[in-house]
Amino acid sequence: MSQSVLPVSENDRVDASPTLTFEEYLVYEGEPDVLYELHRGKLIPMAAATALHASICEFLVYILQRYLAERNLDLVAKTNVGVRTEENSSRIPDVIVCTQSLWEQLLARPGAGVFDLDETPVLIVEVVSQNERQDYVTKRAEYENAGVPEYWMADPKPNRTRVRVVTLPENETAYEQANFVPGQNIVSLQFPDLVLSVDQILSPPLVEDLIRQEQSRLQQADRLAARLREMGIDPDAI
Repeated sequence: MSQSVLPVSENDRVDASPTLTFEEYLVYEGEPDVLYELHRGKLIPMAAATALHASICEFLVYILQRYLAERNLDLVAKTNVGVRTEENSSRIPDVIVCTQSLWEQLLARPGAGVFDLDETPVLIVEVVSQNERQDYVTKRAEYENAGVPEYWMADPKPNRTRVRVVTLPENETAYEQANFVPGQNIVSLQFPDLVLSVDQILSPPLVEDLIRQEQSRLQQADRLAARLREMGIDPDAI
């Protein structure tokens, strides 16, 4: 039986762009100032972040770094670090949390800063972009398959203002998810005592203002300690 031949549409054309291995991706030099992710061998240029996107990332890194340091946890929070998710796939999450030893391994390694398959962060955060399918579906599946135990999707779009948190319970292979909306605090399996609201994440204050407020509190504490010493009182003994 003969089969009809349909014309090839623009969407059906074969992707003729070069295919790279993960090792080739690590040394790839593309356009200056352009970050590339790798998805099954294909390069994906990352769009420039909006100002809100950048503010959310800066705020989250600041809050997480303070949280980890205050609790003396052997963890670090970073941004713009690559994470290999499949044989020939690698993502650049907006924020990651990993062990300090893993970070030191990456620092000592030449070339691109990308964690390999056996170097899994404990938390990944993505600010949902216009291509929301990438963050909600494609990247979620990759992070799940890579064994990332917790993944946050921070979505500031007016019609879907929320933070979706998916977690990988111990001895499980599939993510469980919960959505948090304005007026709620997120619940983190990795950091159960972290107090962080959806409003703070999606409408973050300037980190510079937070640092100034902290400096002002420290200065007030120093002045109070000095005054107590003048009165013959040891502030460390109070």
